[in-house]
Amino acid sequence: MYFQNKSYYCYMKLQRNILESIRELIDKYPVIAVTGPRQSGKTTFLKNTFSEYEYVNLENLDQREFALEDPNGFLKRYSGKTIIDEAQRVPTLFSYLQTKVDEENSMGHYILSGSQNFHLMQNITQSLAGRVALFRLFPFDFQELKSENLLETDYINCMLKGFYPAIYSRGINSSKFYANYIETYVQRDLTELLEVKNLALFKNYFSLLAARAGQLLNLNELANACGISQPTAKSWLSILESSYIVFTLQPYFENFSKRLVKSPKIYFYDTGLLCHLLGINDYDYLLASSIKGVLFENMMISEHIKRMYHKNQVVDSWFWRDSVGNEIDLVYSENQKLITHEIKSTATIMNKHMKGLDYFEKKAENRIVVKKMIYTGNEHYVRQNCEMIPWHEFAR
Repeated sequence: MYFQNKSYYCYMKLQRNILESIRELIDKYPVIAVTGPRQSGKTTFLKNTFSEYEYVNLENLDQREFALEDPNGFLKRYSGKTIIDEAQRVPTLFSYLQTKVDEENSMGHYILSGSQNFHLMQNITQSLAGRVALFRLFPFDFQELKSENLLETDYINCMLKGFYPAIYSRGINSSKFYANYIETYVQRDLTELLEVKNLALFKNYFSLLAARAGQLLNLNELANACGISQPTAKSWLSILESSYIVFTLQPYFENFSKRLVKSPKIYFYDTGLLCHLLGINDYDYLLASSIKGVLFENMMISEHIKRMYHKNQVVDSWFWRDSVGNEIDLVYSENQKLITHEIKSTATIMNKHMKGLDYFEKKAENRIVVKKMIYTGNEHYVRQNCEMIPWHEFAR
């Protein structure tokens, strides 16, 4: 019980990295929108951080009917600075919001939030384009957890536990949390967004997708394995992407080689959810399993993506692979340099682990290449012009 109370106390103190990014733009746009996966902490963050704003949740049936039946009256009632949570529940409200913010020209007037991101984004792009600054809040990143000493010291435990706030704030067993999360997500969101007539079939698709994490995505093969059409497999993937459950990493193309892989790779935003889908909940099993490397790679690449969005500094990110198997796990461009990362689930780096980085550097001879190795050890050092970065120190 003490641990749970301590975790809750730390969680309530924990400052989300996205706050600095929002503060930079809140006086430059009339509307701020915060989206992200369900249970990523959006409501808690907004209510605790922007306490001067009035809060209304359109999941509340009375409030939703008020906004639907009398949108002008609703906005008159909430005429000051207001957080409107689950705003996508009343799509017609967005047009009235557009008129109101145009007339008043008041910056930071409304903060919109929602978990059904497909509908929220659709309404924003249709009615509030140019008037809204969009932010994405994901489950915790490493830096956020480290700020309150909540980051697991063992990377295996970190992968198993995952990063959803409720696991830390309420002391919920991660396996139970993810089981309930999947059931809630499938029953609530998927049935509204898609005509999923066979939930068992979708769950099978979800599990098969998890088994392909970190691999090249082949929708035809996935569809055949699941017994569905290729358009259906593509549609379901799109919804999982828009709900911030999975994401794809595109291959990097450069003129120095024509024999390059062209398919994207699939990753999950949260390794705790991924482990649950794969039926992995045992430390010793994962430590000895061959899938350990894939899960570690997934965790580090998703950490890169989360930190980019939380800092509102999104850059194109890729992997690189040629037809004979030379590969770089993560590549992005920064200050005219190519930042390359190899990700290895080992505490001992050998020369063979750096071959891919060295090969890429030679092939990209007209570009400045920065080489980095993310590994499971604890020493931060430079070797053969390559920066060795312990996993818990990785940050963009």
